[in-house]
Amino acid sequence: MNDASHGKTRFRVGGMDCASCATKIENAVSRLPGITEVGISVSAGTMIVTHQGPAPSAAISKQVKALGYSVAEVGAARTAAPTAHVHEHGPNCSHDHAGHDHAGHVHSAHDHGDHSGHGHGAAAANVAGAGHDHFDLDDGPWWKSRKAKLTITCGAALVAAYAIGQLLPQIGHWAFLAALAVGLVPVARRAYAGAISGTPFSIETLMTIAAVGAVFIGATEEATMVVLLFLIGELLEGVAARRARASIRGLADLVPKTALVEEGGTTREVAADTLQVGAIMLVRPGDRVAADGTIVEGSSTLDEAPVTGESVPKSKSAGDDVFAGTINTDAVLRVRVTAAAADNTIARVIKLVEEAQESKAPTERFIDSFSRYYTPAVLVVGALVAILPPLVAGGDWSEWIYKGLAILLIGCPCALVISTPAAIAAGLSAGARRGLLLKGGAVLEGMRRVTTVALDKTGTLTEGKPKVTDIIGIGLSEANVLSRAAALETGSSHPLALAILGRAKADGVPIPPANAAKAIAGKGVTARVGGEEVFLASPGAAEEMAGLSAEQKERIAAFNADGKTVSVLLVDGRVAGILAMRDEPRADAIAALARLKDDGIATVMLTGDNEATAKAIGKGLGINVRAGLMPDDKQRIVRELQKQGQVVAKVGDGINDAPALAAADFGVAMGGGTDVALETADAAILHGRVSDIPDMIALSRTVMGNIAQNITIALGLKAVFLVTTIMGITGLWPAILADTGATVLVTANAMRLLAWRGR
Repeated sequence: MNDASHGKTRFRVGGMDCASCATKIENAVSRLPGITEVGISVSAGTMIVTHQGPAPSAAISKQVKALGYSVAEVGAARTAAPTAHVHEHGPNCSHDHAGHDHAGHVHSAHDHGDHSGHGHGAAAANVAGAGHDHFDLDDGPWWKSRKAKLTITCGAALVAAYAIGQLLPQIGHWAFLAALAVGLVPVARRAYAGAISGTPFSIETLMTIAAVGAVFIGATEEATMVVLLFLIGELLEGVAARRARASIRGLADLVPKTALVEEGGTTREVAADTLQVGAIMLVRPGDRVAADGTIVEGSSTLDEAPVTGESVPKSKSAGDDVFAGTINTDAVLRVRVTAAAADNTIARVIKLVEEAQESKAPTERFIDSFSRYYTPAVLVVGALVAILPPLVAGGDWSEWIYKGLAILLIGCPCALVISTPAAIAAGLSAGARRGLLLKGGAVLEGMRRVTTVALDKTGTLTEGKPKVTDIIGIGLSEANVLSRAAALETGSSHPLALAILGRAKADGVPIPPANAAKAIAGKGVTARVGGEEVFLASPGAAEEMAGLSAEQKERIAAFNADGKTVSVLLVDGRVAGILAMRDEPRADAIAALARLKDDGIATVMLTGDNEATAKAIGKGLGINVRAGLMPDDKQRIVRELQKQGQVVAKVGDGINDAPALAAADFGVAMGGGTDVALETADAAILHGRVSDIPDMIALSRTVMGNIAQNITIALGLKAVFLVTTIMGITGLWPAILADTGATVLVTANAMRLLAWRGR
């Protein structure tokens, strides 16, 4: 939205527990004059309003507070580039993606308590709506929230009414009526506010009608108990919603608030969110890394479990990347910052998860649509049950009105409405904590249908950098061959040179100085090392200069057949050793591909690498190979698989994978990936584990199983109590217990997903 006449303002909203809350707020705010779009994130507790001219903040606050939610303006929302996915916005859709403030999303998990360094502290502290029904902004313990205070007050009033009824029976009815008013008046006000702002058939409406009707037929005690049980159910929903938000806020808390920065030979402490790209920070043993960066000096072991879930710490040294939130365990490191606070690994995870939670899954969209017709239908059924038997069959009016009111309570759609978004939000959060980012509920829901996974080779199935796999000494020991080769390659940034230097460092081989080093185009590199003329040559150049024996040629041919690159070491004109290098498969690749096969999912490697190398890697991994492909070839093959009826997930990490990622049913960016790959993909695997691919599909299946359980619980309990109520077995109390119980069961079942850890 670049029109200067339009602005975007961001608000924090307290007390949103589910999608129906968001729908009520969106309907109310979108009716205000000058409002063009309303975007709501239940997971972040934020609302972004697009408006013409100045923001009508007072009117927005009045509308939101009238519905019983608290609201505080945070400030102007920065216009961001649209995300990779565009969502339709019907009258009941509560999410605006194109208008979302990316920076705001990154910070939304920080907008709590004393995190005023993000610029939101003062606004967040302005807790609005002090005189209203429930919900403060979601800071502080749950039992201090307005929702909790209202529930406790209503409970105390009910106990007091019961005591008065025992001591003074003649005024017991009025005592219960007063206790009912304590809980029902706020609920009725919310029902009225919702009705005049576009949501007439809300849970509050059903509750108000049922409670008032119960009073008229003399069931005041039951009506009071029903309202209390309803408030308890809402309170439990709120606690569950807070827990889901806390799982994402916990990610933000992994990043320390301060960092030690080196400037001009001195060290000073600064706020972590002020770190600039290129700054040098000092990370002491026991410290958490404050920003993504690259080690420039020092070697240490880092515990990456908080970020990647890996239980085994990793040894890292100069040149290696480190993530914000990981823990340095052994020695002091000097790290160059490579990403600002808003762009570090943790911030990207939070932003992607929050954006994902705002996009509705197909099942969730269906249930939202269903509930729009379901709630009015419940009102009609309740009315028919109350009226028809007395009119047609001469039934007792009081008895059948009572049953009709019970049906209104049984029919409350809370549990059904929350069944899907609660599971989706918990699944997305659980995945994010494992480094599995899925851009929306539709992706999480659909991944279970994948039948074929097409994988890139370099950087996806393999590490993306060659390693020395074989060293053969001919007249020299293997250590001496490696030592001389490393001496020649010192200072070079060529991938093969880095492979040799990396192996020398890993093996602890000394690297002597080299003099008069020079590269010979197309042949190799030569220098004097310890008084010897040393040449690291290609096999062709070695044959030309010194000649190779039949056995040596045979070994080189075998290495080449395995997809390895070979260099021959010559010392004073004689063959002294052979080194073979290859980009090796990731450690977990074989097991991960076997898991996919066990799950009935086909795999294929799509690579631009040469046929011999690709087939050698493919043979070791047990995967079909298509090699020598250009980017459009990869896209074409994905389309061919789809025409054969396959549901294809394409996994890759580079620009050349972007067309195929976009064409696939589900594109998955691997590891850090390129920005293009991450933007094009539907999902991202942050930590470069091949095993995360079957885990992502397993997560999708687990979440959908959970949703099926939730819908069964929600509808099953309603069906049972509908029958027992009409038969006269159960009444108002069991009816509201059934609704509250179903809501609590569904929410608790969804929260189990937060403990998901993959295999």
